[in-house]
Amino acid sequence: MKLSIGGFSFNNMRLEGKMDIFSYIDTVHARYQLHAIDFWNAFFADISRPLWRVADDDLLRRIRDALKEREMTLVNIAVDSAHLWDPDPEVREALHQNALSYLRAAEILEAKSVRLDAVLHGDGKLSDEALAYIAARYREYADRAADGGYWVGPENHTGLALQPASLVRISEAVDHPHYGILLHLGRWQTRGVSFGHRKPSAEDAAQLAMEADRQVSRWVRHTHVDNRLIEAENAVERISSLLQAGYDGYWAIEHNADNDPLSAVGGALNKLRHHVAAACQNENNSEHTSD
Repeated sequence: MKLSIGGFSFNNMRLEGKMDIFSYIDTVHARYQLHAIDFWNAFFADISRPLWRVADDDLLRRIRDALKEREMTLVNIAVDSAHLWDPDPEVREALHQNALSYLRAAEILEAKSVRLDAVLHGDGKLSDEALAYIAARYREYADRAADGGYWVGPENHTGLALQPASLVRISEAVDHPHYGILLHLGRWQTRGVSFGHRKPSAEDAAQLAMEADRQVSRWVRHTHVDNRLIEAENAVERISSLLQAGYDGYWAIEHNADNDPLSAVGGALNKLRHHVAAACQNENNSEHTSD
């Protein structure tokens, strides 16, 4: 079973000075006995400036060696402060240069993928100008990723990327084998959806989220699963929906608990393991029935 843990899961411990990149690696390997890991760049970047500067090569090589010693795969690096689109051309260029520095870091670390957001904030509208720029940059980065043996792409994380239609438009425009989406299951903006004269129920919201996951599923190469989904009554159905679309990647916990995060992540990981196993079993039973 392909399981991982996203670095943001231990953000509170990082802020409290109780975990750095090396103790994070060791915790995922020793405590949770996993051989795959996700990074969040806050763990190894200079975050004292608006655009977080990547670590120097010496630190990157030490991180790579720590992974190799434990025979761990760096499945994904989620990079903040290197998103693609900003209406200011000078800011866009600075973001582009920062993105290039993280792609180089990913190559040193031998990462399998890099998440670069399409946009940070905004009014949620994907203009033709923004679409053309975003698609061109992702194709450029994907060309480089092809040479390095990894893939690159957005997450439904911020701004217009919280709308499935925007990610579909971007993905269709990029159309590159080394492009993909990091899907945070169920993390979508649903404001403005009409249900007539009634208020949307929790079931309505869950169905909208699952349908949004389906809309982008053909491009999904990695996932983040938060505690809200893990505790949902339809968690297995939500995971099964992605499996039915052909997903065969990693399932990464992203659960930044306020209290006792080590135990909380362990509990969430166990529940995720159970949900994925149940979803896989359902799919196997379905295939046998159809045969």
